[in-house]
Amino acid sequence: MLKLLIALSLSLTLPLLFSPNASFLPIFTQEQEPVDDLERYAVNKEIPDEIRAVTLEALSYFPDLLDVKIEFQFKETINGSVMQAQPKVFSVIFNNKDTRSYRVKVSRNLHFEDDGYLPIEELPKDVLLGWIGHELGHIMDYLDRSSTNLLHFGAKYFCSQKFITQAEINADTYAVSAGLGKQIITHKQFVLNHDMLSEDYKEKIRRLYLSPSQIMTMIDDDDLEKIN
Repeated sequence: MLKLLIALSLSLTLPLLFSPNASFLPIFTQEQEPVDDLERYAVNKEIPDEIRAVTLEALSYFPDLLDVKIEFQFKETINGSVMQAQPKVFSVIFNNKDTRSYRVKVSRNLHFEDDGYLPIEELPKDVLLGWIGHELGHIMDYLDRSSTNLLHFGAKYFCSQKFITQAEINADTYAVSAGLGKQIITHKQFVLNHDMLSEDYKEKIRRLYLSPSQIMTMIDDDDLEKIN
């Protein structure tokens, strides 16, 4: 039993996988609500003040997450990532999937190669909205999984890069399906074209994630006109 709990704890520190069928989710758009109405998406959420407004806006695209417990937590470093979404281990062990809680770790600063940095809240709004939207896509991916399922897919994560890639495709697919296609593209273009972000990080994005052009193929013609 101890070994099982340790394996579960380790497996949930990394993005988890979903079935390939997630790639066929329907694409739709959403009328964005006035800022004054966004506070209703704060139910069961803990959000740092610095990113509260943009996080609530991102949450407004995901009505299925309205009552889900999510803690957004600033971290100095996150294992080579800028953000990371995962279930809270004890809620997986002791709660059913309907009462499970989640954590989104957010780097306090975006670090550059010259040792400079930018506070995360100073990123362009659409970049940050796309970044957070991608992480919420991961949580959408986790919602209906049983604890056994989370452990199973978490273990597979350690065995093959293709499972990591599928997890990132699923997260992007959920975000684009929610209406965040423009922001997801803006986020990826920001990373890939930024002179001061490391080439290693850019290569990771190219290797594991959908490219902006691939995401364009997932967006309907009306939304493509808005992007162009």
